[in-house]
Parts: sequence; structure tokens; C-alpha cells
Amino acid sequence: MSGIALFPVFLVGLLGSVHCAGMCGGIVGALSLAGPSPQPAYPGPAFPVPVRTVRAAPEALRVAAYNGGRIASYMAAGALAGGAAGALALRSLPALQAGAYWMANLMLVALGLFLMDAWRGLARLEQGGQALWRRLAPLRRRLGPPATPARMLAAGALWGWLPCGMVYSVLATAMLSGSALGGAAVMLAFGLGTLPMLAALGLAGQRLRTRLGERRVRIAAGLVVAAFGLLGLARAAGGLPGGWIEVLCLSPRGAA
Repeated sequence: MSGIALFPVFLVGLLGSVHCAGMCGGIVGALSLAGPSPQPAYPGPAFPVPVRTVRAAPEALRVAAYNGGRIASYMAAGALAGGAAGALALRSLPALQAGAYWMANLMLVALGLFLMDAWRGLARLEQGGQALWRRLAPLRRRLGPPATPARMLAAGALWGWLPCGMVYSVLATAMLSGSALGGAAVMLAFGLGTLPMLAALGLAGQRLRTRLGERRVRIAAGLVVAAFGLLGLARAAGGLPGGWIEVLCLSPRGAA
């Protein structure tokens, strides 16, 4: 296995980012825009953003710094996941590799159902990550109001560890890469996929967030994401040939 095809991971981030509109959209808007701070959908501590400080840096720069920190944290988590799998000799054990491949695509189907609100199993994974978030939340309070790009970068880096079922589902694919570098690359592709949506949310605010929260939008995105996982499972079962289908499957590059 020489790595993971990254294009479908990017698409998962792009389509799955409709979930980010509800999960992080209010926080991004509060950090980026002047005015009252919307409360986050996640029941963790909100970011206190005094109106008098949010204008201290250009809006686009604050959004870029926040997302840069967030994606850096995704890459760090991916490196940990891929490195751990590499330490278990995932690449050299075909049975473990095949099991990880099935798990990654099953997680993708679960993510599609999660986006459609058809099955909330991934929410249980988010609950499991709350212990880590409780340890990180005090660091955010010590940063103070995110009035500068440096503080926005740090705030984004901390917020990247927020318990999120969508991130956890892609981390299963990062493990499949079998190396720290491959895992970081997977999460970079995912983070770049979420970037257009979260950048737009930071700049456009509540109106876009409301539109993306519509049920029909979530169902459409969830169906496509679940289809990626089903294609991967069909290929794992030998029902689909290689070639062009690899572009749409979370499959190891060069795998038979």
C-alpha cells in the first residue's frame, strides 16, 4: 500500500462541511465578525468575543488564521493515527489492512447517515472525546479575546480538537494510510475540503449557516458521502473493478 487516494477525502470534507455549519458555524462567525456572538451548537464553553476587540485585525485575515490552526490540528491528529497504525505494522499484515479498509468505508457510510440525521451513532464518539476537550478548554480561556491573527491561529488549533464525529470518521482513513506522513496528508485533504465552507461561514455569517442547515441540503450531502463508502465496500467485496472507480473510493493507491 503506497498511500490513500486523497481526492475522495477532499470531497468528503467538502460535502461533510454542511455539518460544520451547525457545529462550528456560530463560533466562526463570532470569532470573525463584529456584533453579538452566536452560541455554538456544541454544549462546550463559548468563546467570549467582546465587540470592541473583534475589529483589531482584518476580517479575512482572522478567518484565514483560524482555519490554518484548525487544519494544523487535523494534520497532527492524522499523523498520530497513521503513525499508530504504522507502529502496529498495518502495512505488512494484509488481514489488518483489509480490516482497516472495511472500517474506514463503514465509517464513511455512518458519516453519511449522520449528516442526514438518519442515524446518530457518531454522536457517541463525540461524547467520548469530551474528556480531551475538557482538558483543552482552559487553554482557550487563557488565550484571551482572539483579537489578533496569532490568537486566532491558536484558537483554531485548539478548536480543531473539538469532539466531532465527522473528523473521527476520517481519522479511520488516516489510520489506513499506515504512516504519520500519510495520516497527516489525509487530514490535510479533509481540512482543505472543509475550508471553502468554513471560510464562507466566517465571512457570510448567519444567513449561509441557516441555508446549509436545511434538511434537503443535509440529505443530499449525506447521500453522496454514504455512496462513497458503499462504493468502497463494494470494491472491498470484489464487486467493482479498479481503474476510474478509485477516484471515488477511499482505497489504498495501488491496491488490487
